Amino acid sequence: MENYFNILFSEVNITLTVLLLILIIYWIFTMISGIDLDLDIDVDIDVDADLDMDFDSIEGGNLDFEDVANAEVDREHVVNKRTRQLKWWQIILIYFNFVGLPFMFTFTFWIFIWWLMSVLTTAVTGSYDNIFGFIIVLVAILPALFVTKVVTTPFKAFFKNLNKDGDKAVDFLGRSAILMSSISGDKLGNAEVLADGNPMSIYVKSLDGSELRFRESVLIIKQSDDKNYFLVSKA
Repeated sequence: MENYFNILFSEVNITLTVLLLILIIYWIFTMISGIDLDLDIDVDIDVDADLDMDFDSIEGGNLDFEDVANAEVDREHVVNKRTRQLKWWQIILIYFNFVGLPFMFTFTFWIFIWWLMSVLTTAVTGSYDNIFGFIIVLVAILPALFVTKVVTTPFKAFFKNLNKDGDKAVDFLGRSAILMSSISGDKLGNAEVLADGNPMSIYVKSLDGSELRFRESVLIIKQSDDKNYFLVSKA
């Protein structure tokens, strides 16, 4: 047991071991706390890697701690909106499934596979405490990415049929909602809508740009093309 501990926390493997432990704690905390990860940030990694959503239009109190970490980057938003050839790092993100799946989901798989390869290889070769071990860890980055791609690809169909909270997607169109913040023009805000008896929070924007006030009842007309928010009008 002590030998295993020495391998896991050797100078060669300690960085990946600690990072993996942090990720495990992160997922345990997420599951136990039940924090609502309810902001779909559409990271449009086109030429300038801009965000489709205008952060100035989101009220500060609406941005949750884990929203960015769990943002799902959609391949359609990358390919369909590009104005010239993708950069190399954008192609890498797409190819290895950091695009099309929740980022933290793919990232966790990658770190785990990279850690497993490094630990096993350095343990077998006895290089967990010398310079050769560091070389093995660096070399393992690439095969870990390829294995991550293979392992995570089947999950694409699974996540495609779920909404951002992991539930079966709900059709909000035509439903009434109550605004939780005032909106006008291009400003985004929150609205609460009842779906199957459960209150759900969604991001909304005024359909015609007119002012809609806090606690006002609105009707959900359509979803934005990038699926980040819904367009609403007075009920």
